[in-house]
Amino acid sequence: MSLKGKLALITGCSGGIGAATAHALARQGCSIAVHYNSAEEKAKALAKTIQDLNTSSDASVRAVTFQADLSTFEPYVRRLHAQVVETMGHPDILFNNAGATIKTIGRMGSIQDVSVEEFETTWRLNTGSSYLLTQLCLPHMIDQKYGRVVLSSPTKIGTGGVVGPHYASSKSALHGLFHWIAARHAKDGITCNAVAPALIIETGMFSNPTDEMRAMIPVGRLGVPDEIASIVELLVTNAYMTNKIIVADGGWTAGAF
Repeated sequence: MSLKGKLALITGCSGGIGAATAHALARQGCSIAVHYNSAEEKAKALAKTIQDLNTSSDASVRAVTFQADLSTFEPYVRRLHAQVVETMGHPDILFNNAGATIKTIGRMGSIQDVSVEEFETTWRLNTGSSYLLTQLCLPHMIDQKYGRVVLSSPTKIGTGGVVGPHYASSKSALHGLFHWIAARHAKDGITCNAVAPALIIETGMFSNPTDEMRAMIPVGRLGVPDEIASIVELLVTNAYMTNKIIVADGGWTAGAF
């Protein structure tokens, strides 16, 4: 399915997976709303490289940067959506990719070390912003009988993960969200899926892997952002695939249906 003329809003677009996905979709003719929080220079550089993909005879691909702190619903998350619509039009594709750990206490940490305020901040950023942006984007997708929603939820949060209960609970909650959306809106031409990456280098959240981590991966190496981007590309170009979690972890975990 061609993405030419479509618009994708990618949150956390200045990071490794977000940027790689932006490039992958832009190469298919999709314009990109580049969201960032603090990495302004990276976001602007990414937008420029995407714009440079245009040829003199075809300048259909656009890329515009939008700043927003997604841990604050009012006004930032709502304003992000409004600014994208005003500047570029309604998103046809939403990749809820932004996220942060806020604090790391590890598997053997104490829940007492994560305050309820830090818990709430983590949930607003990792879960609430994805919920609200999906809520805001869905009406247009329903009207046009086309839409693609993809959420990012790391593999190991399903078993508690290695960051802490605040992060694991915020990301695992996305699974229930996308399952409901996928079932509810399949008849409206909207697909909703999740990508679950693990041990991906060249990202802000996983920049210093240990040899022990590498040894756990059956393929013998860590993943790279382009490999996750290719999965997102599959999910937004396939109209028959919905309600699925696609795990990319080098064979670390076994999977079935």
